[in-house]
Amino acid sequence: MNPKDNILLEKNDVATIGLATTPHSEERLFPQLAECSELSVACYRADFSASRISRAVEDADAHLLNLNVTAEVTSGGRVIVDLRVNHRDAGAVIRSLERYGYETVELRHGDNSMADSMADRIGELMAQIEV
Repeated sequence: MNPKDNILLEKNDVATIGLATTPHSEERLFPQLAECSELSVACYRADFSASRISRAVEDADAHLLNLNVTAEVTSGGRVIVDLRVNHRDAGAVIRSLERYGYETVELRHGDNSMADSMADRIGELMAQIEV
């Protein structure tokens, strides 16, 4: 039995069409962004609606950057949906999703290199003034 459509490309196929990464690789689907938050949301299959999730995110004055339905299923039978929004503080987004009936099970923040460098600089300043 052969699959009807082969969506995965070989490395030499990727080079011939001019892509830097394979079309379904994680770095292409979820590129690194500095000012964003990633959320994993649980819901029952019957309750899943991409437009409702998008509306809930936009109600919190945020933009939905990525939405991926994963293969993960919780012990209660709910599917896990990964979201990326353009806010570092996702508290308002989480509350809005809860109003729409979605449960946030995990929260991850984007690139923290700027925050880390600022913390280092503040630490150096405090050492200089000996506080």
